[in-house]
Amino acid sequence: MRFLPDFSLAAFNTFGVAAQARRFALVANEHTLIEWCVANAGAEAPFLLGGGSNVLFTRDVEAPVLQLALLGRRVVFDEGGTVLVEAMAGERWHAFVEWTLGLGLSGLENLSLIPGCVGAAPVQNIGAYGVEMAERCAGVIAIDTTDGSVREFSPRECAFGYRDSIFKRGSAALPRDRYAITRVRFRLSRRFTPRLDYGDIRAELDARGVGTPTAQAVAEAVAAIRRRRLPDPAVQGNAGSFFKNPIVAADVAQALRERFGAMPQYPHGGDGREVKLSAAWLIEQVGWKGRGIHPDDAAAVSAQHALVLVNRGGATGGALWALAQAIQHDVAERFGVTLEPEPRIV
Repeated sequence: MRFLPDFSLAAFNTFGVAAQARRFALVANEHTLIEWCVANAGAEAPFLLGGGSNVLFTRDVEAPVLQLALLGRRVVFDEGGTVLVEAMAGERWHAFVEWTLGLGLSGLENLSLIPGCVGAAPVQNIGAYGVEMAERCAGVIAIDTTDGSVREFSPRECAFGYRDSIFKRGSAALPRDRYAITRVRFRLSRRFTPRLDYGDIRAELDARGVGTPTAQAVAEAVAAIRRRRLPDPAVQGNAGSFFKNPIVAADVAQALRERFGAMPQYPHGGDGREVKLSAAWLIEQVGWKGRGIHPDDAAAVSAQHALVLVNRGGATGGALWALAQAIQHDVAERFGVTLEPEPRIV
C-alpha cells in the first residue's frame, strides 16, 4: 500500500471537519491488506476508516489510517426462497440495498438511504424503522491487523446490541481496530414480509396510494421520509443521529412518566424490564433543537431533527463535541438520563 503523509481527512468524514492523518493509505483489495498486516506485525495498530459517516474527529490521527475501499458484491448461494449475498466493505450501503431490491430480494428495505459503507454496518449494527442489520447478517469476514490472518465471525460472535457490536466497543481479547472488516454476508428472502409498524412508513405508503406494498415501495417510502426529516450530509455536514435513544429500567421509565406525562416511551427487549426513550424529545425539551452554544456557531443542532448535529460551515470537531457535551449535561440535569453518542469520537 502507498501511504500519503499529512493527509487531509476533511473529505473522509461526513461532518466535513478538518483533521489530518499522519499517514494515510487507501485499501483496495484484501491481498494487499494481508501483506501489510504481516509486514507490520507487532507495530502500531492502524486506525480503520470506512465512509466516515459515523466518526467525529476532534484532533489529528497519529496512527496509520487505512481507508477500506474494497468493492464488489455477489450472490453466494440461492436456495429459491432464501438467498445469501455478500458485499465488500467499501460498497456504499444504499447502493447495495438497491442492488438487492433489483434482484427481487427483501430484508433491507427499511434500512434504505442510511449513509456510509457496508463494512460499517456490522460495527454500528445500523438500524431504522423497526429493523436492525443484525437481523439479516449471516456473517462478517475480517482480517486480523496484528498478523494478517482471516477470520469469519458468526452473528453470535459479533455480539450485536443496540447500535453496538464487539467491533465497536472492543474488549480485552478483541481491541477496537484489531479486525478490519472486508466482507459482510446477508441472508435475504424472495418472500416479502413487510415491517410497517414503526414510524410513519404506513402513513407514507397510504399517502402514495400504495395498498399492497412491495419491498421496493417500502424502500422508496423510507427514503422519502429520511430525505424529508434529515439533512443531507452532502449539503450540510452531519453524521445522522448523534445520540442513541436511551434504554432505562422499567421502574425508571415509570417514574419519568409520572413526572413528564408527555414523554414518549417504547418497549425494549420484549420482557418488560427495559424501556426506550426518545433522545430527540429529550433534546427538544431542553431547548437545543436548531441552535448552537452561541447563535452564530457553525456547530449546531439541526432545525430539522434534534438528534442531528450539523456543521453549518467551518465548525471544528472540538466545537461539535463541546456542543454534544453541553446537550448531555442539560438532559442529565433535567431528566437524570445519560445520552450516549452513536459516532466514534476521536
